[in-house]
Amino acid sequence: MSGLLLRALRAALPGAVRLPAVRRLRTAAPRPAFAKELFLGTLRKEEVFPYPEISNEELEEINQFVGPVEKFFSEEVDSKKIDQDAKIPPETLKGLKDLGLFGMQIPEEYGGLGLSNTMYARLGEITSLDGSIAVTLAAHQAIGLKGILIAGTDEQKAKYLPRLASGEHIAAFCLTEPGSGSDAASIQTRATLSEDGKYFLLNGSKVWISNGGLANIFTVFARTEVVDKDGQLKDKITAFIVERDFGGVTHGKPEDKLGIRGSNTCEVHFENTKVPIENVIGEVGGGFKVAMNILNSGRFSMGSASAGMIKKLIEMTAEYACTRKQFDKKLSEFGLIQEKFCFMAVKAYVMESMAYLTAGMMDRPGFPDCSVEAAMVKVFSSEGAWTCVSEALQILGGLGYMKDYPYERYLRDTRILLIFEGTNEILRMYIALTGMQYAGKILTDKIKEIKKGNVGVALGEFLSKLRDMMGRKVDYGLVGDRGVVHPSLQESGKKLEENIYYFGTTVRGLLSRFGKTIVEEQLVLKRVADIVINLYAMTAAISRASRSISIGLRNHDHEVLLTNIFCTEAYFKNNYAMAQLEKYADENLDDCIKKAAKQVLEKRAYTCSHPLDRTF
Repeated sequence: MSGLLLRALRAALPGAVRLPAVRRLRTAAPRPAFAKELFLGTLRKEEVFPYPEISNEELEEINQFVGPVEKFFSEEVDSKKIDQDAKIPPETLKGLKDLGLFGMQIPEEYGGLGLSNTMYARLGEITSLDGSIAVTLAAHQAIGLKGILIAGTDEQKAKYLPRLASGEHIAAFCLTEPGSGSDAASIQTRATLSEDGKYFLLNGSKVWISNGGLANIFTVFARTEVVDKDGQLKDKITAFIVERDFGGVTHGKPEDKLGIRGSNTCEVHFENTKVPIENVIGEVGGGFKVAMNILNSGRFSMGSASAGMIKKLIEMTAEYACTRKQFDKKLSEFGLIQEKFCFMAVKAYVMESMAYLTAGMMDRPGFPDCSVEAAMVKVFSSEGAWTCVSEALQILGGLGYMKDYPYERYLRDTRILLIFEGTNEILRMYIALTGMQYAGKILTDKIKEIKKGNVGVALGEFLSKLRDMMGRKVDYGLVGDRGVVHPSLQESGKKLEENIYYFGTTVRGLLSRFGKTIVEEQLVLKRVADIVINLYAMTAAISRASRSISIGLRNHDHEVLLTNIFCTEAYFKNNYAMAQLEKYADENLDDCIKKAAKQVLEKRAYTCSHPLDRTF
């Protein structure tokens, strides 16, 4: 039975700390968006201070889960063989199913473990130690069945979730097509309603589908004809639950990939597949929103997964650096090697802090919109993981390059993180534009109020500008006698406050300068995204380190050190980026960059003469 061991452990918990059989959805009024407020130069400190905590009951429960999962991955998972054979062995898949790992976030009433986002992130640290398994599990539950979870009817959940939770059925998410990658709205797969209105006929092909050759259940997105409000017939995307047993579902051979080789990735084809009308997820024509909600909700877990992998890398490379000798000194005694270990520790700490802050926010009562925060975690963590693996391999030198050791596999597996679940380029645009749109609407409303003669709003704006001209002292209440930041982190807190305030000023200037055409200014938006990602990262690290030192966690002084290192570096990076965003800034080379790229792309080649050319 799926999850037998973990459920037995849960049942064995002392009565005083045993959780209800079903973890109920906690409801409350919608919470304000933390990240979007940063674009206004506003810090909602009550949303991020103190750092989120789970209950003692949940802590007891997750600690019961961690042991068996760690033991399984340590003793039963042969990552080298999975990579070489480009396949996860059936016995390994069975072990994952028996541990309940195919139903981590499916509610207990449907046979899953019913884990919170925080608990899911914790187990993700362990499952990430094998990239192929991590992708298989994530493709199944983070996106494959997530549509049923967040938008499915009670009937759909009762029908499909129990067998998906047990792993008897495996799920896949079918969105990408040969002609539509990041541009999801351009898909061509079509679903045509039958004359009797009882089913849709589905036709089309999907590419690069994780679990495509294993899946029994597919979440498929297709174009459908919809009559809009004014009576016009329009093409809109609809989400469907498609069973392989419906017929007309085939898949191609597994793709031969650079990394995550053991995960199953292939084309999936639908030819006149009959999908009952009751298998529509959400509304007909509402599929694009379903797709975005699915993708937005799962990205945060990449932070804990990446941190788990980097922590393991630090252990392995530190052992080597502390025993390997060159020039009569251990590698660990050389400054350039020490720098690499500091870099990896800082990255791991910050991405872990971001991931669990975001998970904690998502687990709170109400329905917080954490899509921007989750996207920021994904961008920071994927790029941090890639650079950390590269640095770890560099420490090991030639040994790290050999297939006898796992480091080159980590390098190959990690590269995909910057591409899937939304490329980092697309996500940077999403982060920046979502925040700019939010700020723009509020600032526009203020202008309208001033034009209407609202003296209060006008006076507030005037006083704000006056304080800026006179040299405003930025104070968001993070530091000082009544501050929420521990005294050992006060300098980092001040840097964060200053960065947030001047970021709001920068955003206001950009909106005034570009207006709606800001959408086309991708190099500007990239800097905006990078700044706000750093601001969120600084916030998460400061909040977590403050909590750690306040409650006396072991090695809290190390956390403070890592946080202060990161915040100081991020502060200066942010200042430089904001300087680049000033009009006519000498630091800004955007026009030169565009010009150079245009010259290369026009010729579709590197255009400089070779230094050995002799033309007189």
